Amino acid sequence: MILDSLEQSACYLPLSPYFEAAFAFLKNLPADAQPGRYDIVGNDVYALVQHHRTRLVSESQYEVHRRYLDVQYIQHGREIIWWSPLPSMTEETMSFDPEKDAALYRFSDIGAPLPVTAGQFAIFYPADAHIPSCAWNGVPDEVRKVVVKVRIV
Repeated sequence: MILDSLEQSACYLPLSPYFEAAFAFLKNLPADAQPGRYDIVGNDVYALVQHHRTRLVSESQYEVHRRYLDVQYIQHGREIIWWSPLPSMTEETMSFDPEKDAALYRFSDIGAPLPVTAGQFAIFYPADAHIPSCAWNGVPDEVRKVVVKVRIV
């Protein structure tokens, strides 16, 4: 797991041949971009622009992916993303679905809450269970967020 600001994104370019395209997309995305999917490098790198209301962590589950890593960028607002190492997940609620590239696990407070604010991103690898879109201090709020899915190479 990585948490940093978009200004520092160049530090992470050596970690994936796709990060340059992913971070360039985030830097150039207009604040009024419509929600939806944006192909960046075909199915290897694509972005999901979202506008949503955060929710209580008690209403959520950890997710993990195998084929893609997530770059979760907050364009406007703030949210908490819970993180936990995958080996600490004990209660699977949805076995891995290759079509969704996801498995789900019941919430456990073994993990750590990561506060993410506008201009920051978090990168989650397959070994990183995470719960995105959680309310800051338990107070739901509106967030404009972009999740860039980057194929693992």
